[in-house]
Amino acid sequence: MRRVALVLVALSFASSALAQNRPFTPSMTCAQARGLVFSRGAVVLGTGTYTYDRYVRDRSFCEINETIEPRYVPTRDTPQCFAGYVCRDSDYFFND
Repeated sequence: MRRVALVLVALSFASSALAQNRPFTPSMTCAQARGLVFSRGAVVLGTGTYTYDRYVRDRSFCEINETIEPRYVPTRDTPQCFAGYVCRDSDYFFND
């Protein structure tokens, strides 16, 4: 019985971690969104009801075969705020 209780407790912690909300840029100011990316280095930001991406401060947060691409997001005070970069496969721009 004790094992079952421990498993249930562990599962409840795991499910709550999976259900955490990501920061939502339309409810933030541009400075808040940019500051979040630059302070954490890499963060997943929600940019719309069903849209999100992983934003990074610089290329050091990407894989070795990736490059960075500047990305602008909607925020509370500006429709196109430079939030940081997204990592893209180096061959991404050359694929048809």
